[in-house]
Amino acid sequence: MSKDTWIPDSLDLERPNVARMYDYLLGGYHNFEADRLAAERVVQVYPHIRQAAYVNRAFLRRAVHFLIEQGIDQFLDIGSGLPTLGNVHEVAQGANPAARVVYVDTDPVAVAHGKAMLVDNPNATAFQADARQPDQILNHAEVKKLLDLGQPLGLLLVAVLHLLPDDDQAYSTVRTLRDALAPGSYIAISHGTTEDAPPDLLEQLDQLSASVSTPYQYRSYPQVQLFFDGLKLVEPGLVHSPLWRPEGPDDVLLDQPERSMIWGGVGRKTE
Repeated sequence: MSKDTWIPDSLDLERPNVARMYDYLLGGYHNFEADRLAAERVVQVYPHIRQAAYVNRAFLRRAVHFLIEQGIDQFLDIGSGLPTLGNVHEVAQGANPAARVVYVDTDPVAVAHGKAMLVDNPNATAFQADARQPDQILNHAEVKKLLDLGQPLGLLLVAVLHLLPDDDQAYSTVRTLRDALAPGSYIAISHGTTEDAPPDLLEQLDQLSASVSTPYQYRSYPQVQLFFDGLKLVEPGLVHSPLWRPEGPDDVLLDQPERSMIWGGVGRKTE
């Protein structure tokens, strides 16, 4: 894809962006110098951050596989980020070609590239919206066109809720989305945490967070658990993400799951 087709003219290339930093850490190429420099500063502070990025992506893949096995054939991925290693539609449609996927992100680069990548895929689309406005997402024309909210759905909130710094707003967003889903739907959540981090690392991470376009709001285990109110957690519950249904003994950080600094879990809406 040429530069002109995926970089909006209005984009500020000097301000690092979390989604593009994540893309860089995963080995992608849709990032700019400011993103790479910011990501490398994070690596200097927390050398395991690349492994944590892979762990989070692996959690997403495993969650999608699990939902497909439960008969879920439609997915709403909010805060999807840039299309990169292990896209939801590739995982889902690899198992079920009829699976439908809607990507939502606030980053214009993520959406522009997603649309270009999905142009020949009638069962997947992307649009730009803010996770803090769930009603607009649920009522968007692309959601109404491709998804049936009256049937079970897989809602993916992977590495996005820690980008909503206001607790009340974050919990309200998830409640609104949960209440709109049909019984039998699932919500997959991964969320950054610093519960096991030493104080000096916390201070440095806070400084780094303040320097990017979307600062992080790390949350504790009980705080993340609140996002699953009204849902029944599936086994193994809310755990460090490497421990959520690992695929084998060689999974990244399986032997040191706390180093992922990510909680992960999937809940089912029963009524």
